[in-house]
Amino acid sequence: MKWVDVGEIAIELSERHPAVDPTSVRFVDLHNWVIALPGFDDDHARGGERVLEAIQAAWIEEVE
Repeated sequence: MKWVDVGEIAIELSERHPAVDPTSVRFVDLHNWVIALPGFDDDHARGGERVLEAIQAAWIEEVE
């Protein structure tokens, strides 16, 4: 899984953190949760604010 796999990452996060409101997650925590996902294999430094915003938006959509 790479940073560009926004939809897949959002699904994984919603399954692993079902009690979490994605609108309240700090980007530092979001970044750490993404890089900890099984199968995630990308440069940790590439997870900047724009990609984290996209992941957060997809996660919000996933749980609605």
